[in-house]
Amino acid sequence: MMNKKEKNIEDISIWIVEDNIHFQNTMNNLINQFDGFVCNFAFESCEDALIEMNNTAELPSVILLDIGLKGMSGIEGIKKFKEISPATHIIMLTIYEDKNSVFDAICAGASGYLLKDSSPENVIEAIKEVLGGGAPMNIHIAKKVIDMFKQLNPPKGDYGLTGREKEILNLLVMGMNKKQIAEKLFVSFHTINTHIKNIYEKLQVNTRGGLVAKAYKENLL
Repeated sequence: MMNKKEKNIEDISIWIVEDNIHFQNTMNNLINQFDGFVCNFAFESCEDALIEMNNTAELPSVILLDIGLKGMSGIEGIKKFKEISPATHIIMLTIYEDKNSVFDAICAGASGYLLKDSSPENVIEAIKEVLGGGAPMNIHIAKKVIDMFKQLNPPKGDYGLTGREKEILNLLVMGMNKKQIAEKLFVSFHTINTHIKNIYEKLQVNTRGGLVAKAYKENLL
């Protein structure tokens, strides 16, 4: 669905994949009321979104994605979207809060996970957070994920992380972005960026969600 809001060149493009039309319209209106964001596309299925993604030169910066969709599920869709556009951040916005859904979404590459009863302010803040390198997740959901990984009681992984890299990994898992980490550790943004690049390479992950999942799954903290 095309929205009538005129896009400015500096606007951040956000897509919605949601089969509840009322909720889809609510999110669409919310995003287009916020300066700097634009939602020009909203789809009822992952299949429709993938067709557009394969045919457009302007890929979205963020996708708000439901899980329980007709046809391809949202979790299946994450993998397909990331194959086409690895840089696109995906925030799950769903009614599903069971541990398996949260875990599967994060492992598939989701950058954040919110429930549909989140306030409009929380949704906008979540979008800002992923764009800043964060991993938005409400406390209730985060606790479910942490509890699940604790129950797995995995052996401690060894990827040759330095003490500083482990310290930064812990702050990343806590949801801090690069700027916040640099300020906390009293080092330059460039230094933190280099450390984070090395962490991603050592852990062989390419998304924030994958990093968090691996850190807990392999007891790296």
